[in-house]
Amino acid sequence: MSNYFFYSISILLALLGRPQSAAACVQDTASIAVLDTTWQFKPTKPITESQPFYKNKLFCASIVPAILITYGASTINSHGIYSSYAARADVQRTFNTTRTRIDDYLQFAPYLEIGAVLVAGVNSRDDRLNLGLVVLKSELIMLSSVYLVKTLTGLERPDESARNSFPSGHTAQAFLAATIVHTEFRDKSQWYGVGAYAMASTVGVCRMINNKHWQSDVVAGAGFGILSAHLAYLSHRSRWGRKPIGRDVGVLPLWSPAGGTGLSLTWQPK
Repeated sequence: MSNYFFYSISILLALLGRPQSAAACVQDTASIAVLDTTWQFKPTKPITESQPFYKNKLFCASIVPAILITYGASTINSHGIYSSYAARADVQRTFNTTRTRIDDYLQFAPYLEIGAVLVAGVNSRDDRLNLGLVVLKSELIMLSSVYLVKTLTGLERPDESARNSFPSGHTAQAFLAATIVHTEFRDKSQWYGVGAYAMASTVGVCRMINNKHWQSDVVAGAGFGILSAHLAYLSHRSRWGRKPIGRDVGVLPLWSPAGGTGLSLTWQPK
């Protein structure tokens, strides 16, 4: 019994004699707990505030085309505000005997504007390779969507020549090209886009003067063209060759030991 009491007193004195060690042990345990807790709840991704819907890129790109397409569809035949029938009556009264084929060529005029501006030495927003890819993608979107809607609606043309009036393909083509001009050169001058959209609007008016399309077809066609270009730009994330492509083009004579002669065209991007 005395031995047991002696050992108990010895252990108690040892603990009381080293309070700093016990405190250090508790402190170390608390530090580990804090460190573990901090590591566990550390955010892995930065917290970003969600933008309002009206600042979304897709919304901004589609709002104007959506308004044009919706208004065009709402004025088919005698429906809506200033219907297609009313617009046709005004056009026929003003341009009764006027006919022109300029719209067949003017729909591609904005592309000629792009070529002329590039030859003049004005740099576009994208290099020429990516500009060509955007044009190709835009054309595919526009042609497929316009053909699909024409087939589904089956609206008869004003001159009763076919049942594929809605929307106007000529107008869609013109406004697609005009939108590309505006997007590529608006940082240089807004007048490039103004000129392109003026040509596109002329195409739409000519389609109505020629009695080939209703007002609804022309307005909706403009929407389809603008939307196709915007979607092509939004989806064009992987850009090939970020640097602008130069104009280092050379022509060299070519001779073959077999007796053939000709010219060799060389083109070296910057």
